[in-house]
Amino acid sequence: MILQVSFAIAAVLGGAIASSTGFGIGSILTPLLSLQVGIKVAVAAVAIPHFIATGLRFWLLRKEVDRGILLHFGILSAIGGLAGALLHSFANSPVLSGVFAGLLFFAGSLELTGKSREIRFSRRTAWVAGVVSGLLGGLVGNQGGIRSAALLGFDVKRQAFVATATATGLIVDAVRMPVYLANEFPSLISMCPTIGLLSIAAVIGTVIGERTLHVIPEEWFRRSVGLILLALGAFMLYRAFP
Repeated sequence: MILQVSFAIAAVLGGAIASSTGFGIGSILTPLLSLQVGIKVAVAAVAIPHFIATGLRFWLLRKEVDRGILLHFGILSAIGGLAGALLHSFANSPVLSGVFAGLLFFAGSLELTGKSREIRFSRRTAWVAGVVSGLLGGLVGNQGGIRSAALLGFDVKRQAFVATATATGLIVDAVRMPVYLANEFPSLISMCPTIGLLSIAAVIGTVIGERTLHVIPEEWFRRSVGLILLALGAFMLYRAFP
């Protein structure tokens, strides 16, 4: 019971953070859920509440999506997402945990140093980064940091940036989830109550984040997120290579 409550709190926190940063649900929930079911199943299970909460965020921001960028960037990300999900089927747990830990360290360091707001890819590099972000999204469910950095290369307004990043994440979720379901179906069925709880909590967190996070000083918020990601990265690294 205590573990389930912890999962729910983490899902609310992840949904709230994702409303502002574009990532958080997978980064926070996956390490915690892996304590119970292992990293491979955790990645697949978290994809469901991630898809639901991202779908809600997309609905709220749908009018701001830059369709021109989404058409090309979204397709490239989807290709990467499908390839990553297929690789996920063959990778072993220590490798997945190590990759996930590395991504958490990367994202956490960028947030703590403020570099996440300075990275700018050229448009050509951004297309490649779209494929890479999708690949990592399919492989370990963590893609938001690289996707956001890639989209900054297109120089769009803030609302369009957030909306287009959200729509891209939704596309990646849509192509990776059928692969997860095909490979982890029995495990996911047995986890239906937990997945349902996480989905509801992530939606609540998304709504809270949309309405309240703007009152929190951005510098304080981003540093807190960075510390959380670094701590989770260290935890995942310890679990992968104790």
